[in-house]
Amino acid sequence: MQQRLTELGYWIGESDGKFGGTTQQAVYALQKAAGIGRDGSVGPKTWKALDRGVRPKPRSTSGDLVEIDLERQLLMLVDDGQVTQTFNTSTGSMEYYEQEGQTYLADTPRGKFTVGRQIDGWRHAPLGLLWRPKYFNGGIAVHGAPSVPPYPASHGCARVSIDAMNWMWKNDAIPLKTRVWVY
Repeated sequence: MQQRLTELGYWIGESDGKFGGTTQQAVYALQKAAGIGRDGSVGPKTWKALDRGVRPKPRSTSGDLVEIDLERQLLMLVDDGQVTQTFNTSTGSMEYYEQEGQTYLADTPRGKFTVGRQIDGWRHAPLGLLWRPKYFNGGIAVHGAPSVPPYPASHGCARVSIDAMNWMWKNDAIPLKTRVWVY
């Protein structure tokens, strides 16, 4: 199963024969791309999606960029119109929250952006901890988090697993000036 997920471009780190957290994150991403229940377990529908070779399709056709699909909660690394890696992500919950006496909507803005700054380590932000954030729209970033559920749960950032964010940094997968499309 891990080898098939890797063949299809779902990021799992290394195939180790164990169903751990990174494998579960890849299964969530496959389930999202296939439009099936997001339970993180591999039942008949998930096996069928693996057998059919379900992969998300990007919207871009050229260049290296990140695409964040809000409806399916997928983050994709795209190279000249080909998805090279797909990650489970959790974006803005669309719930209201308060900060310093103001009320805000936890949304991830749609649009075309560019990674403008990054922090290699933990960022103690006003709304919580962000691991190795790559900011693309003011305070909105792709960042690692200990919890990446298969549904929107953030204040607006695109969360990925800590392991996934470490891989992105190690492989320079989202360097400064990378385009980010959110739709």
